[in-house]
Amino acid sequence: MATAFPPLENDLLLRAARGEAVERAPVWVMRQAGRYLPEFRKVRESHEFFEVCRTPELATLVTLQPIERYTGLLDASIIFSDILVIPQAMGMEVQMNPGPHFPEPLVTPEDVNKLSPVVDVNKELGYVFEAITMTRKELKGRVPLIGFCGAPWTLFAYMIEGGGSKGFQKAKTWIFRYPEESKALLLRIADVCVDFLVGQVKAGAQLLQVFDSWASELSPHDFKLFTFPTLQRIAEGVRSRLVAEKLPVVPMTCFAKGANHSLGLLAEHGGYDVLGLDWCIEPAEARRIVGDKVTLQGNMDPILLYGGRDAIESAVKRMSEGFNSSGGGWIANLGHGITPGVDPEDLRWFLECVHKYSKRA
Repeated sequence: MATAFPPLENDLLLRAARGEAVERAPVWVMRQAGRYLPEFRKVRESHEFFEVCRTPELATLVTLQPIERYTGLLDASIIFSDILVIPQAMGMEVQMNPGPHFPEPLVTPEDVNKLSPVVDVNKELGYVFEAITMTRKELKGRVPLIGFCGAPWTLFAYMIEGGGSKGFQKAKTWIFRYPEESKALLLRIADVCVDFLVGQVKAGAQLLQVFDSWASELSPHDFKLFTFPTLQRIAEGVRSRLVAEKLPVVPMTCFAKGANHSLGLLAEHGGYDVLGLDWCIEPAEARRIVGDKVTLQGNMDPILLYGGRDAIESAVKRMSEGFNSSGGGWIANLGHGITPGVDPEDLRWFLECVHKYSKRA
């Protein structure tokens, strides 16, 4: 039996995601529960990163921190977790100190045999589902709760590189030297993503986002060949499963950072309701490319949060004019995650400016 949750009081995000008219742009921030908040750092003093992810009470606590701090200013909550829980569920060890590190990355296609042949997401990732259900209850309907996963290419890159990378030489060597084995692994990761995202909706997630953080590393040709089919598979797979299991067909967002060359492809054939934008494209240009097929999300440069109040206000005003004048749905956000050194009061100013300048006549 489905869990009964408090009624939703603020559905601005969901309406905008579906392309419905809204009185102003809903706003949330990637990594809004994170190291820039002193209350988050306090929790981390006594708890390791993945311990927070795996402990539903702690994940709920930190997910709610920005909602409690910025009362009435945020229009969404995003569950505190990490994209790398999927490689963990597939049998790989991942450490966070402070960046991600895989002690035993995949070196050759033979190493794929070390991965778990079948991944039971309820067994391996049930802690995320528990955290989502707990958070949904604790939100008391204030704002919707976003669930997420990493995109297959980004997860594949981490699993082979063994962590972050400047040139992604190892991961890209795989797709060029072992294209068929790479495609097979990418699709295998995509199927775990589908199971994971469906489980998040069952647990109470009201919108889903797929983060392709390293899409920028691929040429348009290679993005279309290796990444796009997996993003499409996730959107189609999640939707069909939600319908088949009589679950809410929630809106889905794809954020392929740095893949502005493929916005048209994603809008036309990706299967997503919302496309995230980085800061390297003008809102009007993005809207021209995608037409009225999708809502857009973004896209202020996160480093502008260090530029002072005047710079933030000017950027938000310009961003709002760009999105509002070009029409179509828009969810205000940064063009990537907020970084640890930001003053929380400067983020408050950003949120206040969005409320002020994104109003639609």
